[in-house]
Amino acid sequence: MKLNLFIVYLLIAAMPVCAQAQAPQPIQSPQAPKATQAPKAAPKAPQGSKEETTKVAAAQKVVKTISSDKAKTRTYCDIGKLGDQIQEADKKNDMKKIDELNSKMDELATKLGPDYVALIGGLDDIDPDSKEAHEIGSALASLDKLCEK
Repeated sequence: MKLNLFIVYLLIAAMPVCAQAQAPQPIQSPQAPKATQAPKAAPKAPQGSKEETTKVAAAQKVVKTISSDKAKTRTYCDIGKLGDQIQEADKKNDMKKIDELNSKMDELATKLGPDYVALIGGLDDIDPDSKEAHEIGSALASLDKLCEK
């Protein structure tokens, strides 16, 4: 079950929900200087780094937030059910159904808040076999247990 849900989380991460949840950028005035060069991407943090710990802490915070709110817990469980349906539709190669379910999943994910969206959006940068992925998976597994009730 954990592996299936991690796959669902990765599916969510690939969806445009992350872009929808971002705060709109302020409009620059014509007098504002324009950037002449794109900012350089930050290098990936090595294993055991502060960034890795921060992602795990963020996952724990999201779990605490969702588990303390019955409506959010129900929404989280609904996302898991949609993930199962997506896997079934994928087996049947039903792209129309997958798109429909992804759209529903987008709507539900935004109800869980920007911290959840940011966490899920960051999962695609994590090696699924890493310690960090396992710690995040363990944190999210505690939410999955709430769905089994």
